[in-house]
Amino acid sequence: MSSIENTISPGSAAYHANRDGMLGLIDRMRALEERTRAASAAAKDRFHKRGQLLPRERVALVLDPGAPFIELSTLAGYMFDVPDATKSVPGGGVIGGIGFVSGIRCMVSASDSGIDAGALQPYGLDKTLRVQELALENKLPYVQLVESAGANLLRYRVEDFVRGGNIFRNLARLSAAGLPVVTVTHGSSTAGGAYQTGLSDYIVMVRGRTRAFLAGPPLLKAATGEIATEEELGGAEMHTQVSGLGDYLAEDDRDALRIAREIMAALQWERPGRTASEFKPPRYDQDELLGIMPMDHKRSVDMKQVIARIVDDSDFTEMAPNYGPATVCGHARIEGQAIGIITNNGPLDPAGANKATHFIQACCQTRTPILYLNNTTGYMVGKAYEEAGMIKHGSKMIQAVTSATVPQITIYCGASFGAGNYGMCGRGFHPRFCFSWPNAKTAVMGGEQAAETMAIVTEAAAARRGKPVEKEKLDAMKAQIIGVFDGQMDVFSTSARVLDDGVIDPRDTRAVLSEVLAICREGDARTPQRMQFSVARP
Repeated sequence: MSSIENTISPGSAAYHANRDGMLGLIDRMRALEERTRAASAAAKDRFHKRGQLLPRERVALVLDPGAPFIELSTLAGYMFDVPDATKSVPGGGVIGGIGFVSGIRCMVSASDSGIDAGALQPYGLDKTLRVQELALENKLPYVQLVESAGANLLRYRVEDFVRGGNIFRNLARLSAAGLPVVTVTHGSSTAGGAYQTGLSDYIVMVRGRTRAFLAGPPLLKAATGEIATEEELGGAEMHTQVSGLGDYLAEDDRDALRIAREIMAALQWERPGRTASEFKPPRYDQDELLGIMPMDHKRSVDMKQVIARIVDDSDFTEMAPNYGPATVCGHARIEGQAIGIITNNGPLDPAGANKATHFIQACCQTRTPILYLNNTTGYMVGKAYEEAGMIKHGSKMIQAVTSATVPQITIYCGASFGAGNYGMCGRGFHPRFCFSWPNAKTAVMGGEQAAETMAIVTEAAAARRGKPVEKEKLDAMKAQIIGVFDGQMDVFSTSARVLDDGVIDPRDTRAVLSEVLAICREGDARTPQRMQFSVARP
């Protein structure tokens, strides 16, 4: 391999402007995440008074201390609960991420019951479905910590009720795939949510706190006239002694989490070894990733400088550097793990698309995962590019992305516009993992291009009718279009809609990639025969 030569000037004004802009976006992201934690922690006195742990305290206790944990979709639902940027609490009412429980890499999902009693917030359903999808695709056991008031009836939408059935379908699919579903029901699990508990392989209930029933006392009385207490209907003692729904009776939250960890410890399940691998860190400081990407997506950037700061020894074997040079393809390693990388130093042209197609197929042949560092304004347009077969070569690239047989990981590093989003394995093409940097922007095109396009169409239509277009109305229309596009393209909008798996600090890119590559490798190596498990009851 050949080392990438550094061309970054950390002392330049442009670098400092980029760095300041990126740090400002990171601060905004961290402030929103802290707002969610604070909103949940505000219930601390109430939880502790009744002998309960806060949701994040539960997550911390079920996870192995000091082991990596990748929290997912922390900005889900931002600005959809309330349209006030200063008051919106993101997260969707769910804490989700990939970590280790008793040495086993798991997907962990927890109701954030410190916020609205754990009722799903806007986009909480989408977030839950995504973490379940990741568990299935990566063959991860599923540990869920349940305490939820269910759906918010004041925000009831029939489509959420219908789509919500996918949560329960996925729990059944996980179990059928040989992936253990371990559930601690810390509190309420009612109505349809009762199946979140019922569709589990191992169920831990907490004495005096767990509530699992299809109809609570008010609905029961309204529907049948029968009167019963919550404990009689669905308490932990009833379910572990009478109905048989519960498998383990815990004395409190800590005891329940201890039992969950013992269940995982007893599983006959492959535990990934943290073997020391011979690799060298990047030659350049990862902190310099803060100053590489311009805040203005129209400014060019050499994405090889990004590669140089995330791959081992900054070594990168580039494929066909002189053919379609704006599309960069090559091989590298991240903490000893082989990876193919595709990125953009400009729009995708026919040669670049052709090269990327070839590279994707070559990676599939050698079972090498592919990383897409997404930074493109799209495929080239114009008469010469159409004659050169832009549609044909772009379509072949999209087919190659769709048909790839290896894990594909996407990071939105800058612009991701038009069909370039598709060709660079955007979220719609189901990459195994998809993360964004805080400066990333995603749209069918730039707002100014959209506005100018509609202005041309409007003027042409008016000319056909023989009527002039008032400049004031045209300018107002263009401003409205730019506002709509600009309001939806940044990560605070796209990640809120769960169009990625979360926003990451650029400085964490190498660490995140190392973990997800290991997750992909372990999941793809796990066969149905090796997924059989047994457990000794604690």
